[in-house]
Amino acid sequence: MYFGFVLIMLTVLVKTVMIQVEGRDNILVGESERIKMVEVPIESRRGQILDDKGNPLVTSVSFYEIRMDPTVVKKEIFDKDLDSLALMLSKVYPEKSSRGYAEMIRKARASGNRFLLIRRKATNEERKKLRTFPIFREGRNKGGIIDNIETIVRKRPHGILAHRTLGYVNEDVRVGLEAAYDEVLAGEQGIELKQRLETGLKPTGSILKETVDGSDIVTTIDKDIQEVAENELMNQLISENARHGSVIVMEVKTGKIKAIANLQRTESGAYFETYNFAVGLKSYPGSTIKLASLMALLEDGKINIEDTVKATGVFNFYNAKLHDTGNRAYGWISIKRAFELSSNVIARVVDEAYKDDPMKFVDRLRSFGLSESLGLEIAGEPEPTMYQPGDPSWSKISIPWMSIGYEIQLTPLQTLTFYNAVANNGTVMKPQFVSQIRKNGIVEKEFDPVVLRQNICSENTINILKACLEGVVENGTGKSLQSANFKIAGKTGTSRLDAGPDSEEGLKHQASFCGYFPADDPIYSCIVVIAAPSRNIYGSKVSGTVFSAIANKVYSTHLKYQKAINEQQLLAQVTPPSLDGHSGDLDMILNNLHIKKKKNSGNDWVSTTAKEKFVELNKREVVKGLVPNVVGMGLKDALYLLGNEGLYVEVSGTGHVVHQSIMPGVKSPAGGVIKLELR
Repeated sequence: MYFGFVLIMLTVLVKTVMIQVEGRDNILVGESERIKMVEVPIESRRGQILDDKGNPLVTSVSFYEIRMDPTVVKKEIFDKDLDSLALMLSKVYPEKSSRGYAEMIRKARASGNRFLLIRRKATNEERKKLRTFPIFREGRNKGGIIDNIETIVRKRPHGILAHRTLGYVNEDVRVGLEAAYDEVLAGEQGIELKQRLETGLKPTGSILKETVDGSDIVTTIDKDIQEVAENELMNQLISENARHGSVIVMEVKTGKIKAIANLQRTESGAYFETYNFAVGLKSYPGSTIKLASLMALLEDGKINIEDTVKATGVFNFYNAKLHDTGNRAYGWISIKRAFELSSNVIARVVDEAYKDDPMKFVDRLRSFGLSESLGLEIAGEPEPTMYQPGDPSWSKISIPWMSIGYEIQLTPLQTLTFYNAVANNGTVMKPQFVSQIRKNGIVEKEFDPVVLRQNICSENTINILKACLEGVVENGTGKSLQSANFKIAGKTGTSRLDAGPDSEEGLKHQASFCGYFPADDPIYSCIVVIAAPSRNIYGSKVSGTVFSAIANKVYSTHLKYQKAINEQQLLAQVTPPSLDGHSGDLDMILNNLHIKKKKNSGNDWVSTTAKEKFVELNKREVVKGLVPNVVGMGLKDALYLLGNEGLYVEVSGTGHVVHQSIMPGVKSPAGGVIKLELR
């Protein structure tokens, strides 16, 4: 007996160890009868990406698997409502008749099937509707409805709007804000216990860990400005049959990106956002870099902006030549005028100023931040290319070529950030794409604007450069871009591309315009870059027209930029009328509105008269037992007084009391009905 007892204990111990090792399998029965349970991850709902006003740019749409456990439904409810449930199901999902649904559910109840499949991939609207059906309206425990999330699909309500910047995350590619804020958006997966059968995994309804939904991110993008930018860019790319183009609109004071559009011609000839050129593609900026050259000359005291130079149309530099457009010779002109006309005589001015100390010019450009990346949260930004003496690519023509936008490469966003600093009086702002992280509408984290450099040059230099940029639009290469309602400041640029994505088709051009508006009080800066246009090549005609169209539409459609037509008119000093009522309420309201009053009575109830400069409060008698006079009062006060007299009130109309059916001053008929007319 002793050894038999020990043997039993050893058997129990062995079985316990086997259970711990093999999991939840029932090892006391045969292999064919084992019920295996597996832990399956439940996908969490990914957070939304919103624009600056809370409109969804990217959202998650859930699809549900609808099942039923008919065994939990009470017999009387099942017998009474099954046919009604089946009829409702057949209306929503007509592929099966009401009789077919009823028979299917009866068989499942009889066989003990606790996970009868009703529908796969039901929408949230369908799920909500099904929850109102007979039996199902009793809930999961009494009505048997099981509506677990089957899959969550990412949706973009506005199509390709900011497609590449918003980005996406999958097994192969991680780009844009979706990738940058993946941990914030993703949330935490849950765990569900499922039964492994030969036919697949069967839900058990057991949730081991609940999901945690992801947080939302609020971008700086203004959906309305984004739509304008993309539409204008699309129209111009089609008109010019260009290879690709990009537009960025930035808020001057904060660096917030209000719009960023990138479109490229596909093999079918249509344009789509396949690459973020604005952030990831560096190229020769062309004449837009002349602003930095002018800043360097002024800061180092090399020139006065009104100094004159001779623009001969063709400029020789050692064994190379530079040409002005059409080899046009402007003659003796000021440096300011040369900038307005985008003459390459500026290359000669820079070369003469720095040829004996070229490193000083490079260092000055670096001090503006033009040699460093911006540290964006979006991946893919390259370091700018800027050669220096000693590099293999450095030569005697490097200084003049750099001064007009060659031997230096920047992304459109890097160029815009520099121009934005000029508009912002010398303060360089980091481009910002996200302003907040929210969870269930509550702000979890706020991102403040970031200053990269406080002052890149003197205030005097900034003022001179602003005047030069305004001169480009008023009298120079951007003259056709003027607006009738506000001033635009900016610079045109045209560069030749002999590297990058255009090289396989031979030498092409890139047209740019970079600037800000309104010029006298900058709100937005903007850059437009269009690569390989087929019809025109000049920045003012190709990119400047897009800039002008965006600026005009943004300015005209935002009320905050418009002056009120009666802004200069004085408001009439008229005392407003007020209703009769309780003295204490009127005292509080008039005091808060800073309206003077004159009290002729100490009574609780008063009538009011609006005078020219004050409200007069006069005595109104309210005697217990008599019907009060409520004409001129609001409904709330009238109901209070009449209710105190035991009267029932019938009301017609809205506003204040203009008539009462029982004359004031008569004995109150307790329980009587008084009719009030409001108007």
